[in-house]
Amino acid sequence: MTTDVKATTEATATTAAPRGTKAQPTKSAIVIKLLTRSKGATLTEIASATNWQPHSCRAFLTGLRKQGRALVKEQRTDGVVAYRIAVADVAAEAVAS
Repeated sequence: MTTDVKATTEATATTAAPRGTKAQPTKSAIVIKLLTRSKGATLTEIASATNWQPHSCRAFLTGLRKQGRALVKEQRTDGVVAYRIAVADVAAEAVAS
């Protein structure tokens, strides 16, 4: 079986982002931005921002904990659980940048 290299190259060229356009933020960056808000983010907010399933959102939070990030779990006044990155972690990240 042979592959048509020209067709593959053309398909790749049409799907690549045009030069000079700003790169889209990664889903990880989106979630971290949500978690650094003062009110944090709920699993529903994370899932809708990333199109992830709830179990994937929880796995990402677990990954952040394993990286050494301090996550705070709080219950909002409406009864929904929200997660946020602790202020000390945000300040340390800003200094490191």
